[in-house]
Amino acid sequence: MRVAIDAQLTVGSATGIGEYVAGLINALQARNMDIAVLSEPRLDPWRFDRRLLWDQALLPLRASRSHADLLHCASGTMPSVLTRPSVVTVHDVAWLRAQSHVRPYARYYFGRFSAARYLHANRVIVDSSFSRNELLACTRVDASRVDVVHPGVSSDYFSIVRSPSNEPFVLAVGTIEPRKNLELLIRALAGLDRRVRLVVVGPTTPYEAYCREIASQLHIDERIEWRGYVPRATVLDLFARATVVAVPSLYEGFGYAAAQALCAGAPLIVSDAASLKEVVGESAPVLAAEDVSSWIGQLGTMLSDPEPAETHAREVRDDAMTRFSWRIAAAQTSDVYEKALAA
Repeated sequence: MRVAIDAQLTVGSATGIGEYVAGLINALQARNMDIAVLSEPRLDPWRFDRRLLWDQALLPLRASRSHADLLHCASGTMPSVLTRPSVVTVHDVAWLRAQSHVRPYARYYFGRFSAARYLHANRVIVDSSFSRNELLACTRVDASRVDVVHPGVSSDYFSIVRSPSNEPFVLAVGTIEPRKNLELLIRALAGLDRRVRLVVVGPTTPYEAYCREIASQLHIDERIEWRGYVPRATVLDLFARATVVAVPSLYEGFGYAAAQALCAGAPLIVSDAASLKEVVGESAPVLAAEDVSSWIGQLGTMLSDPEPAETHAREVRDDAMTRFSWRIAAAQTSDVYEKALAA
């Protein structure tokens, strides 16, 4: 079996989906699968027109030339014209649920237009049971064609040696957009010891200006570090040194930052929204996504006496590394490919 995989979102500033695609390709190749990696480095996937050109013109052309038996559209979008059996990974349906602030043409393309394409996939992979339920609620995809496969976490995180900073900080990782709910952490920071900093890592959107204004109004500007998109080595170092990783999202299809923190052995707090309870299970505190006082209380406890949280993080780390192993995810994905070709 030869599988062509859409790897365009590994180009440039890769975020969670890029991490997923790169990890999946490596894990499938480690199983000695015949993989054709499809991408075009000259096209910026974060420009809408370039993404459209790739999805609807270049991707099907490259897939045809690859002589693959199957095309895996691993980034949540699909060509309108398919010339071979296909699998699509739908990471979430945020474009139908939580992205009302974006431009209408993008909301349509990544939302309703893409949802209509999913009907033509032989199989659909989702990152969580939550995302499966959301997909079935928002589209007409046949439930019998949907498979849940939790993404793996890169072994880089398994290898992290924790060395918490003497200067306590809360780490928030992810694209700075409304559904990530960064404003909650900023409001919580105002209620914490003045020595505590918030370090924010991830690509920016106009939502950052809104968050900066909140910080300014609360007079805590100097306690927030806006790192933007940083090299991988810097991200790993921050996971090694953070006092606590916080994921207060309002909507996630999976929650890579939470899974990465668990695999890194870093203390973690998540919100009770969307998929996050499913991802962390009993491994981390789960707080109401809009209850600032609860976050102040939990963060304050973990920051003032970090050792219990460190001990707990160490105790749950092995389980997380098993649950989020790329070896397991690749085996499950390979099974999905077999089902797609048998359809």
